[in-house]
Amino acid sequence: MRILIIQESDWFKRGPHNQHHLAEKLSLRGHKVCVIDHEILWRIEDNRGLYSRRHVFNNVSRIYTGAVITVIRPGIVKVPVLDYVSLIFSHRKEIRRQIEDFAPDVIVGFGILNSYLAAREANTRNIPFVYYWIDLLHTLIPFKLFQPLGKGIERRTLRQADMIIATNTSLRNYLLRMGACPEQTHILGFGIDPGKFDPAIDDSEVRAQHGIKKGDIVLFFVGGLDQFTGVREVALELARINDPRLKFLIVGDGSSECELRQIQEEYGLRDRLILTGRRPYDEIPGLVAAADVCLLPFHNVEMMREIVPLKLFDYMAMRKPIVSTRLPGVVEEFGEDNGFVYVDRPEDVVKKAAGLVAEGKLDELGAKARRFVESRSWDSITDKFEKFLNRAIAEKSDR
Repeated sequence: MRILIIQESDWFKRGPHNQHHLAEKLSLRGHKVCVIDHEILWRIEDNRGLYSRRHVFNNVSRIYTGAVITVIRPGIVKVPVLDYVSLIFSHRKEIRRQIEDFAPDVIVGFGILNSYLAAREANTRNIPFVYYWIDLLHTLIPFKLFQPLGKGIERRTLRQADMIIATNTSLRNYLLRMGACPEQTHILGFGIDPGKFDPAIDDSEVRAQHGIKKGDIVLFFVGGLDQFTGVREVALELARINDPRLKFLIVGDGSSECELRQIQEEYGLRDRLILTGRRPYDEIPGLVAAADVCLLPFHNVEMMREIVPLKLFDYMAMRKPIVSTRLPGVVEEFGEDNGFVYVDRPEDVVKKAAGLVAEGKLDELGAKARRFVESRSWDSITDKFEKFLNRAIAEKSDR
């Protein structure tokens, strides 16, 4: 197959997400994969000049040795709001160009604007379009005024899609409420990489590097540090609980990072609130290995209610218990007895995690978490995705 993937995020500096695992696994199976991505981080990383030119990155591989992906980044105007306007023109031009040059058998969309553009072009050219949902993307639009517009565009794209894929039951139900066709809307869950996320990984080097001593209780979070993640509330609760054994290891960057560093200084938490910044993917298993309890302290807001973050499967693969706020999508996915313990607020996760340690429940909960995910390899998930793509191509051909 020749597979064209469309997304409105940075292929290199975001994730790895589902599409990275699936694209590289499919590449290793001999399929040709081309990605059109978006320089979404231009505001915070590089604002030189008013315009970025088109770039082509060949032979890209982020996760699996031997994978070969082509990533194309259309140019944009580097002015707030105008970046999205310019995206419409540059991505439409690039989609049309790749339909001609790359000649995809199927197009898979992960965005809002460019997925809508791709769906229209695909229908015009009789190419199957698969709309793949891992987030409620309209809720992530930084300008709230435009979020209803984004949702409206998503609805229109859902109606044009030949197949729709959601990562969990709660998200699928949400898409059905938005008007997705039940017969065309499927669930494709997450996988694990047992070769990388191995519970037997030695954590001694990571613990020594960050001053973690024997007897310390390490709480862990990895991901984007935005306001909705609840890490700020966890950090403040850590300061209120004056227990030097309790430490919070945070891996990632984002809008809350500066505030977290201020909390670190103001409350004298330099040894207890450990901020590593963004780290390469290959380092994540070792960092997770250093944890006693992994956290998902997200606020119960619209953007988080229906989704299930991929990081949870990595935690579970590492045999780690998880303390999470009671989010509908997470509860529906994992239930009450698969290594998860739920709380109502981000502030509550610290005491709950410390309580699990005191009660000696970490091994029991970790074993349950590992059992839940151990049969879900990325190879088996790729098998299902490959079948979905072949089915979409066959059904489009029949029509």
